[in-house]
Amino acid sequence: MLMMQYIHRLPADYDMNKIASRAASLGPDWDDTPGLGFKAFVAQRRGENGALNNAYSSLYLWLDDEAASDFITGERFQKVIDGFGRPAIETWLPLDVHLGSATGARAVYREDVLIDPAANFAALKRSENEHNTALVKQAGIYAAVTAIDLANWRLSRFRLSAEAATTPEHGSAYDILHLAKPGIPALFAAA
Repeated sequence: MLMMQYIHRLPADYDMNKIASRAASLGPDWDDTPGLGFKAFVAQRRGENGALNNAYSSLYLWLDDEAASDFITGERFQKVIDGFGRPAIETWLPLDVHLGSATGARAVYREDVLIDPAANFAALKRSENEHNTALVKQAGIYAAVTAIDLANWRLSRFRLSAEAATTPEHGSAYDILHLAKPGIPALFAAA
């Protein structure tokens, strides 16, 4: 598995309805993508839910690394480059993925935490598993994913919620414009 996210910062006066239309148009094309766990088309609006800027982003959980490679080298990613330029792509190895009982998601919350240099990675993985297990038992949680950024030695925690986005105590909140989830049945079967 592999997680990826790229974020396009947009001007303060950008018409975010264009982004919503783009996600509505392109999103359904991802609903049956082989090798993809989920893709969230997400946005932040300046001044809402703690966002300092307008932004458009895509968050991916790939179940198959070859499918991720095919995306980056294929026509779909070329559309991203043609529309917004070549983005920096954050990548993570998922440490823990848990699915909740919610049937859909309207918001993604992301929190980044630096890993203590003295951390025991086996204990860290167990701790994140316990954290996510408890999190998905809460009403309205669609999924909880913890992933590790090996370039920066940081954990990124993603929580997909069925509730509308609110200002988070820590981290960032994104509105989900479309959630393609072709690999979720496979994740449920493996759980």
